[in-house]
Amino acid sequence: MEGREVVLPTVSRVALCGGTHGNELSGVYLVRERLKRKRKVEEEDHISVVTVMSNPRAVQQCRRYTETDLNRCFTHATLSGPVTDKTPYEIVRSQELNTLLGPKGSPEAMDLVCDLHNTTANMGLCLIAYSDCDWISLHIYRYLQRQMSDIPVRFIHFDLPLNEAYSLDSVGKHGFAIEIGPQAHGVVRSNILSTMQEGVQHMLEWVHLFNSGTQFEGGKVDVYTMVKNVDYPRDFETHGITAAIHPQLQDRDFCLLRPNDPVFQTFSGETLKYKGTEPLYPFFINECAYYEKGIALSLARQRSVGIPSIRSEREGEQGKRKSSADEMEEEETIKGEMEGEGYQKLMEYGEESDSLNGQHN
Repeated sequence: MEGREVVLPTVSRVALCGGTHGNELSGVYLVRERLKRKRKVEEEDHISVVTVMSNPRAVQQCRRYTETDLNRCFTHATLSGPVTDKTPYEIVRSQELNTLLGPKGSPEAMDLVCDLHNTTANMGLCLIAYSDCDWISLHIYRYLQRQMSDIPVRFIHFDLPLNEAYSLDSVGKHGFAIEIGPQAHGVVRSNILSTMQEGVQHMLEWVHLFNSGTQFEGGKVDVYTMVKNVDYPRDFETHGITAAIHPQLQDRDFCLLRPNDPVFQTFSGETLKYKGTEPLYPFFINECAYYEKGIALSLARQRSVGIPSIRSEREGEQGKRKSSADEMEEEETIKGEMEGEGYQKLMEYGEESDSLNGQHN
């Protein structure tokens, strides 16, 4: 069904978030600069960009979080849970952000939420999303690939339903994290910050083009769907790690890992090899923040994904706005039709507003 055209509502409300992890400084400084400028957007832009410092306490302390990881607090269960005086700050904050930018899964949610992150891993620029049927996210990804040819741009898919999606970007009707590295936590590197600024600029360019009626042709893109996480080897009694990432694997994110390739080097010098039977693509290799989570690297399966042509609805085409659940059901239906015809799975996935930031910065 190569000629299929999908008409989608305009993306008029965008949230740009940084500092969800307070020591990932590219997003922190990008958000600070945007809030400092307080840019006024001309009327013909037809877009409102809300800029949010997500975790101001962690930013102030230059820590990933103060009590618990904010970027794991956006599941339905956490967002709907009770709050007491003993509730961790980040859980309270996640519910505040859900009120400001959502509610998650509702018609009132932001049209697009982009959350800015850094990784210590050598991953280039990655978009990370939860669903493989969000054509807005997918087309933005392809646009960034074309506009930023001097850096690898990839799309990572975490296959989770909306109610289990745990990160801030899942609050929007459409959403993804922009993850850029390598950059040490607590440090800002000018080249990494510049790359993030460029990525955000191109994302907003795409939104302007889409809202103004530009049709984006369909095609195929490569997607990395997460398969599993791999922990470090550990001592049976102390549970301390007993090996580091092997030198032949370090910094080789998204380079195919084949059976019997080196993965770890023990502290006594022994090489431990990949025991899997399927070649997979490693990413988040030796991410600093994941030591506490028991993750040495993640493994993904690469696949080619077909997407339809899209454009925004024109005047007179606007029908009743669907809820996020209705939109996802329709996307799943079209995805099934396209799979049935030989397509592989589809991809999901102003005046600057300071009103959401005054009490948090």
